[in-house]
Amino acid sequence: MGDPRKIGKKYKKPKKLLDKTRVIEEGKLNREYGLKNTRELWKAQSELRKVRREARKLLALGEEERKKGAEIVLNKLERLGILSKETATIDNVLSLTVRNFLDRRLQSLVYKKGLAKKINQARQLITHGFISVDGRKATSPGMLIIKSMEDKLAYYKPIDISVPEKKEAAPAAEAGATEAATAEAAGAEAPKEEEAPKEAVKEGES
Repeated sequence: MGDPRKIGKKYKKPKKLLDKTRVIEEGKLNREYGLKNTRELWKAQSELRKVRREARKLLALGEEERKKGAEIVLNKLERLGILSKETATIDNVLSLTVRNFLDRRLQSLVYKKGLAKKINQARQLITHGFISVDGRKATSPGMLIIKSMEDKLAYYKPIDISVPEKKEAAPAAEAGATEAATAEAAGAEAPKEEEAPKEAVKEGES
């Protein structure tokens, strides 16, 4: 038996990690799409780079080869539900952004389909095994969902995602109960204070 295959990273770190403008933009995307960390964003950016790299290579080919290659790339993007092969061109591929790939994540689609109230709740439902894709349990929030499976998202097991209503406390009732308790405590202590002088008087008479 040989050594186990080493799985490479699915993302590439930015050359300048402490770029203020990029860090702010990444933070906005992380919050908007409910990402666990920036690595999930970098993975989506890597998918975008691969597609755009293929598109740029096609521009350097002849017309016939470019047409064949473009059909392969556009078929892939249409399958993911990112572009339509009938109307899209290579120029449309080059104009894609990372949002196009983030929108196809399982977490994003669960939220958009109304299976979760919030984007972060969508992640919790997925990781805890409450979401299914075509009847199969899915536990990876970052899984890219193809267009044909988009309408097959459902709950894997029953769950109530409605937020329970909070009972409002009655301030007046609580205040009255507090005042009554204070009065009782004061009334119980009062006789003890009056007993001391009576004992003193008896001692003087004797």
